[in-house]
Amino acid sequence: MTQRLQSLLNVLEGHRVFIQTHNFPDPDALASALGVQKLLSHYKIKATIIYQGSVAKASTANMVIAFGISMVDLRKINDMTPDDYIITVDAQMNTSNIAETNGTVVACIDHHPTNAHFDYLFKDVRICGSCATIVADYFFSNGIELDRTTATSLMYGLKMDTENLTRGVTEFDAEMFYRLFYLCNNDALKTLSNQQMEFSELETYVKAIQTIKIYDGVGFSFIDSEVSDGLIATVCDFILQLVEVHFAITYGYKGNGLKFSVRSELDYLDAGNITSNALEGLGTGGGHAAMAGGFLSFDTVKDADFDLEEEIVNRFLNAVYFSRALQDALTDPLAGFQKENIT
Repeated sequence: MTQRLQSLLNVLEGHRVFIQTHNFPDPDALASALGVQKLLSHYKIKATIIYQGSVAKASTANMVIAFGISMVDLRKINDMTPDDYIITVDAQMNTSNIAETNGTVVACIDHHPTNAHFDYLFKDVRICGSCATIVADYFFSNGIELDRTTATSLMYGLKMDTENLTRGVTEFDAEMFYRLFYLCNNDALKTLSNQQMEFSELETYVKAIQTIKIYDGVGFSFIDSEVSDGLIATVCDFILQLVEVHFAITYGYKGNGLKFSVRSELDYLDAGNITSNALEGLGTGGGHAAMAGGFLSFDTVKDADFDLEEEIVNRFLNAVYFSRALQDALTDPLAGFQKENIT
């Protein structure tokens, strides 16, 4: 047994255990939670997967059914106490996308850069393309047999978060992809990969596309309605596919604020850093170089005397231009950016 796994087991010993994903969990979060649950069950530790929000996007809802993932909405748990221990997966505390509970968060397994300090008893944060990559490594490094369902789930989480090994991928991801490939159900993966959007989402998707504006290679889309995290991310991925766009920002209403999804195809335009800088003082944001997210609470801007949409666009453009200026000081600037609007 690796020292890393032994440390995790030591922390959890003698406590009721919950595995918590970020709010509105995506395929990588669900796969990672299932993997950790199976890992702990190998050592006779029962753990319950918990979440907040909904699992509304087709890619996640179908995944829950296909892999038989049992999970409980936080709002339905009334007996959690500080003696209950929580492992966060694909998320870190003191960020905008994970709910607080009555339990005690003692462990974290995640692949995102750390933007907020939290004192975990166990922390395994490795920067890579997916959290599923890290969870898969626990099985392979410790010689624990992976059943076909769990292997397929982890492979699906890895594929989705790395956009089929094209986004934020590392050698570590490629290694786990290779090892999982021979264990998973490829027919199930193909079916799930073809079921990414529900018919009910099409109207909002079309409206979002109609709002796209492009400024000097930076694409924006404001979705003027309550939307799921999954739809915001899907629109953002679409914008980045446009030839004229190298950096994309999509945002829409989520509860009492705005939820952001950000994508970058250029290494020097770090989506995580740019999002963090753009939302500083208004909200929170961060993530990877290729993909990031954020949240802005309306409570922070209720007394503001500026146009919020204009302020958001200007802040992101300034953050992007600053990153370009730093790059220009080191190498030749990327030419050919044009200002365009899509209406």
